Amino acid sequence: MNELEKLSREKLIKLVKVYAKNWLAHDGSWFLSAEKVFGMETAIKLDEMSWEMFAEIEAKRIKKEFGLPEQGGLKALAKAFSYRLYAAINEQAIEWVDENRLIFKMIDCRVQSARNRKGLPLFPCKSVGIIEFSTFAKTIDSRIQTKVIACPPEKGDGFYCGWEFTIK
Repeated sequence: MNELEKLSREKLIKLVKVYAKNWLAHDGSWFLSAEKVFGMETAIKLDEMSWEMFAEIEAKRIKKEFGLPEQGGLKALAKAFSYRLYAAINEQAIEWVDENRLIFKMIDCRVQSARNRKGLPLFPCKSVGIIEFSTFAKTIDSRIQTKVIACPPEKGDGFYCGWEFTIK
């Protein structure tokens, strides 16, 4: 038995949060380095490409490891959101409009909150978010359509970003 397998439930949860924070710190460090070398526009383009790849990988692994069904619809998507790395460190909410439509909101985003504390403007992640969330959703179920409600640089009312997911 390795050290990880010996950890209590509480310590495993703590470790997941540490891993998620480290992952996010790496993502931010990577972006800042790309911005420094190539400028904001190119860094955002690279970020879009990176998130498209990562969102698909993350969704596929979540589906496999947690036994989510192929074409599992919005219920599978809602479950998958709870297993993303974000879920360990950001406050998020899901609102069911009806069985064919759900709203996902990032109530507190660690990245944007840190920028707020430092007096910086919101990071303009809308183009990256559109690619990330639509890729993640389509990987869970190819029938799911994604629409942005609000995402920085604009902010929603009481949330940092909001997404509407529908299925026919």
